[in-house]
Amino acid sequence: MKTIYKNKPVLLLVAAILLGPLACKDKFLDVPLTGALTELTSQKGVEELLIGAYAEVNGRGDWHGGATNWLWGSIRGGDANKGTNAGDFSSMNPVERYETETVNSEVNTKWRDTYEGISRTNQVLFNMAKATGISEADQKRISAEARFLRGHYYFELKKNFGNVPWIDETKDYTTGAAKVPNTVDVWPNLTADFQYAYENLPETQSQVGRANKWAAASYLAKAYLYQKNYAKAKELFDLVIASGKTTDGKKYALTPNFGQLFRLAGENSAESIFAFQATGGAQNTNNANTEYAMAMPYNSGDKGPGGCCGFFMPSFDLAASYRTDALGLPLLDNSYRLPANELKNDEGIKSSDPFTPDAGNLDPRLDHTVGRRGINFVDWGPHPGLDWIRDQSYAGPYTPKKYTYSKAEDNTRDKSGWTPGYTATNFMIIRFADVLLMAAECEVEVGSLAKAQEYVNMVRARAMNPEGFVKQLNGTVAANYVIGLYNTPWADQATARKAVQFERKLELGMEGHRFYDLVRWGIAEPELNAYLAFESPKIPSHFPGAKYTAGQDELLPIPQRQIDLQGKDVLTQNPGY
Repeated sequence: MKTIYKNKPVLLLVAAILLGPLACKDKFLDVPLTGALTELTSQKGVEELLIGAYAEVNGRGDWHGGATNWLWGSIRGGDANKGTNAGDFSSMNPVERYETETVNSEVNTKWRDTYEGISRTNQVLFNMAKATGISEADQKRISAEARFLRGHYYFELKKNFGNVPWIDETKDYTTGAAKVPNTVDVWPNLTADFQYAYENLPETQSQVGRANKWAAASYLAKAYLYQKNYAKAKELFDLVIASGKTTDGKKYALTPNFGQLFRLAGENSAESIFAFQATGGAQNTNNANTEYAMAMPYNSGDKGPGGCCGFFMPSFDLAASYRTDALGLPLLDNSYRLPANELKNDEGIKSSDPFTPDAGNLDPRLDHTVGRRGINFVDWGPHPGLDWIRDQSYAGPYTPKKYTYSKAEDNTRDKSGWTPGYTATNFMIIRFADVLLMAAECEVEVGSLAKAQEYVNMVRARAMNPEGFVKQLNGTVAANYVIGLYNTPWADQATARKAVQFERKLELGMEGHRFYDLVRWGIAEPELNAYLAFESPKIPSHFPGAKYTAGQDELLPIPQRQIDLQGKDVLTQNPGY
């Protein structure tokens, strides 16, 4: 069974809202109640509530409420810009310029949808406490899955908003709105949720979409890493790398072909640790990979995926980062931004005009991450350039490539929505390469530079596999791919740290991680202002004057809507807003 949450009974969605601790999305409130709430205290009811808690991971139809973080992690991190044009979805414009206001609707969406997920997990635990006929083993498993998901949702809130109200199943708000201050750090509580899940989840489950012991271990280690507890994080990462396995029993490993990771045929592989399980053709686009529906080439028609909408366009900076030297190593000194090393592109060139493709050394992961003119776009044929760009002067010449669907997968998308971009391709929240690089980071910080280099080289060795190089339709390699391993030991921690950090940029580009990485490394201000300086002359319509401000832009503002609902004496606004 591919997915564990599709076509959920209306009762479950309504119940999650009526009993949930915080106000949720209005669109559910006009759905008629079709069953008795007492049904939720049976094992069947509790299990279905749990399915509903999984379902909220993708934001349930809100563009920026789920776990892809393509706005909050990738666009804010310099991987991409908003794309499309200035007028479409203008609420995103200030976010990419680090000018987000407290009344920004996208910020409120992220807060609201994440608390909706927490509400659903709490209802699982609340109703199970009253249920009868559930075995001790099932109670333990259900509780562990619910707490794993609650840990996930609180992790999303913590990295985006900082201190937030902690609300669990012991608080009953059925008689009124929640009024819980955000003055207490939630790290201990969310870490405890992951710890409980790690100790109580089974290694394997009957359905591949469920979390298991090793997904919990990976997330717990990530939580420790974010808290800079490198020793505890390393201990767990060591266990995950040595013994971790997927919910259906495959030992964690890197998928040999990098590009297959982001296609339907490569999902739930040995590399997938925790993923949103998308489905297509269910006549309900909320069950698809909804957040990426707008991140498809613009106006591609039947010659490419999607057809709408041209958002989430890779930055010049990200594309140029894939330049390599004669040994196939990245330019860690940031000299990829120098004119001699910049990636040659088709900026300002009509698709019908001839152009000279870049012939320099490139990391092959570039053309699995960034759609470039003249390079085969999955199996659709050469990217036509300007024909797939809504406004190149505003968005730049590139299109996103990860999580777009292939021509062969066209019949798997959900065609019931307003755009054909709703795909059945899972989105991976944690994958094994991510774990290897987080483990490498821990090794650097505890002084094991050789081990850190080993992990980085494992990731790079996969990228070196020529079977994974992008090919043109005639079978020839699409560009001059030159990539190598680090064969010289890193001389010191600073060198190792830079190499690991840059490898995360290359491996995880456009996957929603970059901004959070820069913030926790303490280098967001210099890195993002350097990115803006590089990007601004190339997209003069909206980047000039933009600036990242340390001490403010690390966090999003607490939404003014939430402060108004709770009362200004309940929620404390983040600094600078």
